[in-house]
Amino acid sequence: MGFATLADCLALENEMPFTERNMPTTLYGLLSRTAGKFPDNKAVSYQILSGPKSKAKTLTWSKLKDKVTQAANLFRSLGVGEKDVVAYVLPNCNETVVTLLGGAVAGIANPINPLLEPEQIASILRETGAKVVVTLKPFPKTDVAQKVAEAVRHAPKVNTVLEVDLNPYLTPPKSWIVPLIRPKLENKDKLAHADYKNFNKELRKQPTELAFADSEADRVACYFHTGGTTGMPKVAQHTYSGMHYNGWLGSKLLFSENDNIMCPLPLFHVFACHVILMAAVASGAHVVFPTPQGYRGEGVFDNFWKLIERWKITFIITVPTAISAKMQRPVDADISTVKTAFSGSAPLPLELFRRFETATGVKIV
Repeated sequence: MGFATLADCLALENEMPFTERNMPTTLYGLLSRTAGKFPDNKAVSYQILSGPKSKAKTLTWSKLKDKVTQAANLFRSLGVGEKDVVAYVLPNCNETVVTLLGGAVAGIANPINPLLEPEQIASILRETGAKVVVTLKPFPKTDVAQKVAEAVRHAPKVNTVLEVDLNPYLTPPKSWIVPLIRPKLENKDKLAHADYKNFNKELRKQPTELAFADSEADRVACYFHTGGTTGMPKVAQHTYSGMHYNGWLGSKLLFSENDNIMCPLPLFHVFACHVILMAAVASGAHVVFPTPQGYRGEGVFDNFWKLIERWKITFIITVPTAISAKMQRPVDADISTVKTAFSGSAPLPLELFRRFETATGVKIV
């Protein structure tokens, strides 16, 4: 479908009420439907380094569903019910996707910006009453683990911290060096009242069939926080139906199971989570996440066009500041697979719009 006029928008809305569009009620139902349709298609891919030949890990839709099921079972085993909160403070990686979806199946997922300070993270954990926090195992060049440990000290309802280790995404010699230089959480037992466990190790103990009854009706599935520009971040509630509407809209207007989407945006923000990931869950499209920091990752802009060629990207997700950075690099790869670029979050200057279109031959929505 093209992007045209208000009349087109109204025609789409007037086709039928959203409740009649045969969308599953729950997130697990929607994920199960897509995994059933496209079990062997790529669902999400992630590479920790930005090189066009760097190691990458891909989950198919069937494998993603299995991992989401295991995560949901794990969270339930840790006391998370439908109204309880699983928070995560993570950069982008496959485990972040699994935690978001698994947390929303078992209870309420609460993505938290890892760039926040410990007092802000603690404030959100207290406001949501989070029982479980998923975060990084200490890793070189990041203090996320240390900040979360400090935050958990001041969030009394957190009973478990599940640690994600990024080292398996690396190749030798880097993967050999990290264990030798990995920072430690000093006196971890004294830092918090919560138990610290290995996320993937605990995940593997869980069955790949849902061990509890899925929700029967629409409910709150996620808590996303605001930017905190006027004090502490505020928490907003998101329902299954709202997430599904975003997903359905993306599958109707933008993506199919044949699309490969480049998404260097953070998985604590609704742009990446609702507009892109949920559209993939609804359509069966494949989403690629380059580096933990996305567009902020080392070498991402320098290698951007080569990454487009590597993954045969059809759809680029971007923002004006990123478009400006891309226009400072030559288009040095085959990007003929790209059909569309999508810019959001801020107004796009007309001059920049024209420069991008001239340089790439790609339209920006």
